[in-house]
Amino acid sequence: MTTDTTEQAPVTAAPAPEQPAPRPKRPRFARHLLLCLAGLVMMYPLLWMISSSLKPSATVFTDESLWPAAWDLGNYARGWTALSEPFAIYLINSLVIVTLSILGNLLSCSLAAFAFARLRFAGRKVFFAMMLGTMMLPGHVLVVPQYVLFDKLGWLNTYYPLLVPHFLATNGFYIFLMVQFMRSLPTELDDAARIDGCGPFGTFWRVILPLCRPAFATTAIFTFISVWNEFFAPLLYLTDPRLYTVPLALRQFMDSEGQSQWGEMFAMSFVSLAPVIGFFIAGQKYLVKGIATTGLR
Repeated sequence: MTTDTTEQAPVTAAPAPEQPAPRPKRPRFARHLLLCLAGLVMMYPLLWMISSSLKPSATVFTDESLWPAAWDLGNYARGWTALSEPFAIYLINSLVIVTLSILGNLLSCSLAAFAFARLRFAGRKVFFAMMLGTMMLPGHVLVVPQYVLFDKLGWLNTYYPLLVPHFLATNGFYIFLMVQFMRSLPTELDDAARIDGCGPFGTFWRVILPLCRPAFATTAIFTFISVWNEFFAPLLYLTDPRLYTVPLALRQFMDSEGQSQWGEMFAMSFVSLAPVIGFFIAGQKYLVKGIATTGLR
C-alpha cells in the first residue's frame, strides 16, 4: 500500500485589479466653465437681437445694455403689419419654398447617391469626380447663365428658379454626404434583396431608403437653414412683393434715408428664427448621427 507524499502548493488568491485613480475634478470644472463662457460669447448676438426687439427704435444703438432701459413691446405688433403684406404671408412663402426644396433634395440627391454608391456602370468614377468638381465651382459663376436660361423659359418672378434646381440634384455636397453614408451599409443587403426579386429601384426603396434616415435628416436640416436664409436668389428672381421670402421682407424695414424701423425689424427677425430653431431641435439627434457616420467630422 502506497501513500501519496506529493505536497500540494498553497492556493493563493489572485491579486485584486488596480482601481483607476480618480480623475481630478478641477480640470473638468475649468473645461466646462470655459465651454459655458464660449457659448455665451456665441449667443451674444442672439441675445442682443432679442433685447433690441424690445427697445424703441431710437434707443437700439444708444442703449448698449442687454436689459432695456425703456421697453416697447409694440414692436412685434407693428412689425407684423408694417409692410405691404402681413408678415405671415412672407413666412408662408418661405415655408412653401423650404418644404419643396427639402423634398427635391431628398428625392434627387438620394437617387444620384444610390447610383454612385451601389450600382456599377461605365464611367462611374469619372462622373463622381465631375460631381465633386461642381462643389469647387464658385456659385457666382453660374448666376448669369442661369438667369438667361430662366428668362428664356419665362420663369422670372416665379418660384421655379428657386425650386427646380433642387429636383435635379444640383447640390454636390448632399450627394457626397449620402454616398458616404450608403457606402457604410453592408453590400449583403443588396444581395439579399436581389435574391428576393428586387431590382435596383426596389432595393433602393425597400432596403437602402429606410436605413438612410440619419443622412436624410442631415440633408433636410442643412437644406432648411440654407434655403430659409437665402437672400440673393429671391432678390434676383422675384419682383412681386407678394412673393417675397422672409429675408427680402426683413430688408424692407430698412431704407436709404436712415429712417429704418430697427425695433420692428429685430422683432420680426426673432420671429423668423423660431421655425429654424424648432426644426433644428427636432432633428438634432439625427444630425449628429448622420455627420458622425458619413465621416464629415
